[in-house]
Amino acid sequence: QVQLAESGGGSVQAGGSLRLSCAVSGRTFSRYGMAWFRQAPGKEREFVAGLSRAISTTYADSVKGRFTISRDNANNTVYLQMNSLKPEDTAVYYCAAADSGGIYYFSNSYGYWGQGTQVTVSS
Repeated sequence: QVQLAESGGGSVQAGGSLRLSCAVSGRTFSRYGMAWFRQAPGKEREFVAGLSRAISTTYADSVKGRFTISRDNANNTVYLQMNSLKPEDTAVYYCAAADSGGIYYFSNSYGYWGQGTQVTVSS
């Protein structure tokens, strides 16, 4: 059973930074494609950033240049560094893992999810 646990959310003023972490249980972390999604109140869950097992990355246009996804295979952890935060970044952020190792924009391509962590950016 693969389990994902996010941490690092919180409240910050616009222009600030946060780093989210996602700890993944299991011995095959390096094989997973990892991604971050977010869901704001009243909106659908949306792709934010993805990192394949081959270490290629993809970002949503709305966060490109501000967010960075990375992984530490030795510690089974994926990170999302968020800089220059905006009020529209406010959402619950979820970590997701895909057995195939790729990056997918659609949430149903990921078999494993964390419980989410709240990020609130005030103006």
